Amino acid sequence: MIFLKFSAAGWAAASALLLSACATSGPDRAPLPVTPAAQLGLQDKASTPLTTEWWKTFGDPTLDQIVAQALQGQPSLAVAKARVDRMLAMADVSQAGALPQMSAGVDLTRQRYTENGLYPKPIAGGVYSSGTVQVGVGWSPDLFGQHTAEIASSLSQMQAARADASAAAVSLAAQVSRAYVALARLGAQHALAQRALAQRQHQFRLTSDRVNAGLDTQLEQHQAEAALLDAQTQVEALSEQMALVRHQLSALTGQAPNTYDALLPPLEPLKLEAMPLSLGADLLGRRADVVAARWRVEAAAHDVDVAHTQFYPNVSLGAFVGVNAIGLDQLFNNGSRQAGITPAIRLPLFDGGRLRAQLKGRQGDLDLAIAGYNSVLLEAIKEASDAISSSQSLSRQQQDQARALGAAHTAYQVSLDRFNAGLTNQLAVLNAETQWLAQRRVAVDVRARELDNRVALMKALGGGWRDER
Repeated sequence: MIFLKFSAAGWAAASALLLSACATSGPDRAPLPVTPAAQLGLQDKASTPLTTEWWKTFGDPTLDQIVAQALQGQPSLAVAKARVDRMLAMADVSQAGALPQMSAGVDLTRQRYTENGLYPKPIAGGVYSSGTVQVGVGWSPDLFGQHTAEIASSLSQMQAARADASAAAVSLAAQVSRAYVALARLGAQHALAQRALAQRQHQFRLTSDRVNAGLDTQLEQHQAEAALLDAQTQVEALSEQMALVRHQLSALTGQAPNTYDALLPPLEPLKLEAMPLSLGADLLGRRADVVAARWRVEAAAHDVDVAHTQFYPNVSLGAFVGVNAIGLDQLFNNGSRQAGITPAIRLPLFDGGRLRAQLKGRQGDLDLAIAGYNSVLLEAIKEASDAISSSQSLSRQQQDQARALGAAHTAYQVSLDRFNAGLTNQLAVLNAETQWLAQRRVAVDVRARELDNRVALMKALGGGWRDER
């Protein structure tokens, strides 16, 4: 880099001369293309917007309270908010850099002056105090758009951080809701497993009585015992899973591990409202993670602009006024006044390819941001499409399973009637009850999957987030 100073008369001419001699960045390179919405099969018609607090549609006040606790006290959200504050501060720094800078200084020195220096006797060889009081102003005019690009990049990064924080909040609410649904499913399955255990105990006692009566063999007794132990194992396994999910809820809400030990939410009262089963192009603006990726693309594009400006002269204007004197008693005399103006130009002439390499790096960052945006966009659409397809399938599964459950219950009632009429034994009733309990477990799983998929769909559709700029 070459640093030159000019008089006011020749500064403009020198600026033009140096501008013509500046380094060239070479031909512009086209960045990677951004995947258009039409290519992804998104409809122009807007999707139905979600409520911001979408979890309240389940109609469970306990769930509402737990989600509110999580959004208030989860450390990961505090980290995301801290990143927003940091990016906001960086944006303020960039904006401040485009404004004139003023400084004031006071320097006091006591020194011995060399006899072989610039100062004559009696100063040379003597010890004197000197002082300087000065006010300076500096400004770099944004002739080539560097400051503008830097400010735009900082603001885009700040917006990306805000969107990331919102995405973290939506994801946290979804995690809490899914854990809550999982706990409700496990609770329902645990109740069925306990009933199955009681049924297996009864069946084991009946089999033992039949063996003692010589009506069955030891084979039937061992089979009944194995079924009993299997039922006990299922109850214990479900208890373990419930404890782990409760611990997960505690961690998500920033609470002690035993906070939700007594929590046992019911599964059936949870509501399912009608949802849109098509994706509109507005999805791209309602997903916080997609918007964050888009802001990062814009920030990277502005960084490329900043790298381009490095090939042009850096012009700065400075001025100062103050007093300077050897001997503090002379510091504020009229003869101690000093003032000056210092226009300056810094121009890259030869840098060994550093600026071009820097530009290529920024262009690579832009390609990386675009690729990241395309990846996030594709994943978002896949996530939403998967949730919609699962929702449609689970609705059909629910209908089929309801019929299967009804048939199993009817068979159980018929076996009870036949037993009461003396037409069959109690073991036949227990076997019919076993089939009915198995269908009830399937019903619980299908219902829980519907609720879990609804949470996934809510998250995939943006979770009610709005891009507020």
